[in-house]
Amino acid sequence: MSRRSGILEFAVLGLLREAPMHGYELRKRLNTSLGIFRAFSYGTLYPCLKTLVANGWLIEEPGSAPEDALAASLAGRRAKIVYRLTADGKEHFEELLSHTGPDTWEDEHFAARFAFFGQTERDVRMRVLEGRRSRLEERLEKMRASLARTRERLDDYTLELQRHGMESVEREVRWLNELIESERAGRDQRRSMATGEAARQDNTSGESGGLPRHGDEASPRGAAPRRPDPPDPSEDTTN
Repeated sequence: MSRRSGILEFAVLGLLREAPMHGYELRKRLNTSLGIFRAFSYGTLYPCLKTLVANGWLIEEPGSAPEDALAASLAGRRAKIVYRLTADGKEHFEELLSHTGPDTWEDEHFAARFAFFGQTERDVRMRVLEGRRSRLEERLEKMRASLARTRERLDDYTLELQRHGMESVEREVRWLNELIESERAGRDQRRSMATGEAARQDNTSGESGGLPRHGDEASPRGAAPRRPDPPDPSEDTTN
């Protein structure tokens, strides 16, 4: 399996985890949500879908809207096939989500992984973000070294193009730094809230546990039980 086909399978499984779709809907979502798939065609998508069905990760179902089926029959076309994620497909996608190897830091794969960060565990998100940042910092260092060696031999336009490329990488590194700090801040905040809640529960338990309720105070040892105070005549409401 090529790297690009692997990314496409990952993206298709992720989109179908949200809801079943037919091929046109899938292609539209891939084009609008994941920019890396803007140029791909039905000739790329449908072999991918067939492979996923053969692996047992998707099933094909006829379109559920009766008016669509009627319109298709009148036009001499088959009804659209809807693709649904199976239990095995969901499990496989969750395994892919937990993967944090070096390929997840590369340009195309990182974009697809980031699009599904809402379904990814926090620790996995952190490893992917930090790996991506490390990869870009290495790239930036190489770009700076190359520019320093060739600066005098480059014309103004080529030099400006290289500077533009460096600035793009620098912007993404700053963006990644902000994302990583945000993830850390959220984790620390939840940890602090959990600690505070546990302490509050312990204090509540300690204050109420084993103590008599208000009005049920026990009499001192050896003393006669306390009699209730006589009613106040002014509060008598009987006629």
